[in-house]
Amino acid sequence: MIDVLLKDCYIVVKMKLKETSWLFRVKQWGRNELAWLRPGLGIKRWILLMIAGTALLGFSIAVVVLDIYRTVEQSWLTQILAFLSLRFLPRWLRFVLFSGSGALCIYFSTMGLSRNIIKPFMPQGAGVLDAIASYRRRVRGPNVVVLGGGSGLASILRGLKKHTANITAVVTMADDGGSSGELRRRIGTPPPGDIRNCMTALSDDEAMLTQIFRYRFGEEYNLNGHSLGNLFITALSDITGSFEEGIAEASRVLAITGQVMPATLQDVRLAAVKKTTSTSDSQVIRGESEITKTPGKIERVWLDPDKPQAFPPAIQAILAADLIIVGPGSLYTSILANVLVPDISRALKASKAMKFYVSNITSQPGETDGYTVGDHIKVLEKYLGSNIFDVIICNRYFSGISLPEPLTWVTIDDNLSANYVIYPADLVAKDKPSRHDSDKLAQIVMDLFYERTGPLLNINDDMT
Repeated sequence: MIDVLLKDCYIVVKMKLKETSWLFRVKQWGRNELAWLRPGLGIKRWILLMIAGTALLGFSIAVVVLDIYRTVEQSWLTQILAFLSLRFLPRWLRFVLFSGSGALCIYFSTMGLSRNIIKPFMPQGAGVLDAIASYRRRVRGPNVVVLGGGSGLASILRGLKKHTANITAVVTMADDGGSSGELRRRIGTPPPGDIRNCMTALSDDEAMLTQIFRYRFGEEYNLNGHSLGNLFITALSDITGSFEEGIAEASRVLAITGQVMPATLQDVRLAAVKKTTSTSDSQVIRGESEITKTPGKIERVWLDPDKPQAFPPAIQAILAADLIIVGPGSLYTSILANVLVPDISRALKASKAMKFYVSNITSQPGETDGYTVGDHIKVLEKYLGSNIFDVIICNRYFSGISLPEPLTWVTIDDNLSANYVIYPADLVAKDKPSRHDSDKLAQIVMDLFYERTGPLLNINDDMT
């Protein structure tokens, strides 16, 4: 036992001595500095341009020095110039010394200047090199449009922002519950709740912004429990004169990745026909917040007014997209609330982009009770038509997790792969089994887009 401990101590001491040796430090320094030259950072081209400019400047100085040599008689000035130009050394050696020293000076000055300029804008503790590499990678990412609303939309945005900066979230404007509904009724502003959630998900400092934007004032403040984020967006809308300008200004203030857009700027309400479970009678439910509260099965939904005008930039984003993702989110009250805007559905069908549908992991009480993945797709095809989606992404991990009542798993139909391209995967967030894991989902989406996944999995495989 003592021999083992002594041996471990010897290894630790040896490693510490190695880390403090000058040779180790030189190697470590070399690795860190050479990392600035790795492909994709967009730095080497500017270093080469600086070297070219410096070479031209040096050439002009050399012309002047040569002119002094040829025209000025031998004097103290020519002697000093001869010494500074190291004329007592061979020309090849002088070339190596001057060019090497110049290149090193240019390199270190460029790196030092870059660090000092960028560092004030970096998050605390972040590395400049990693931040530059991440920024360059995300800027070159595909144009992705995500349609939906609620927590599902925020979940996928949270993961996608790590892969691309070209994200557009198209958000439903049918929310009429909670703080958003109160602001709609009292002020007449479009509901800011889902906009707020998307902005929070796309921000760099999400943890702090989430706490700030979700902060709700108590009754003693006479603000009816409104969240600070909703009031912030509403205030900017009032200051700028329009809701869309308020969103754009909030996005600039928060420096979010991508952009968030409303599906429509009209005052729309979601309505549904639900068949009660106890009888065969149907009733019309008006208001997104009331649909899920009323028991029964949804037969159809529509917007009131039934043909609202779409927000033009949202149409442009859909038509210019490389990838369109529908979901995850509440099928009727989030996803279909976007699709029911006629120009949105037309643009979705006309777009040449790849189209993915991300199915929910669990059912939505009062909305999709007992639904399978196939049931979700049938409802979407009822309003969009068939063969819209290139890939259906759904969860295949159900074992060992218990769901709280009344949630149930959204399972995969046995014959679904006969008509659709299905990609089942483990999408469950370990801390919240009813939600998607943002990083897993985003990685799968990007791998499918870049075709890095290999053959799509067969749904008849073991679903564990």
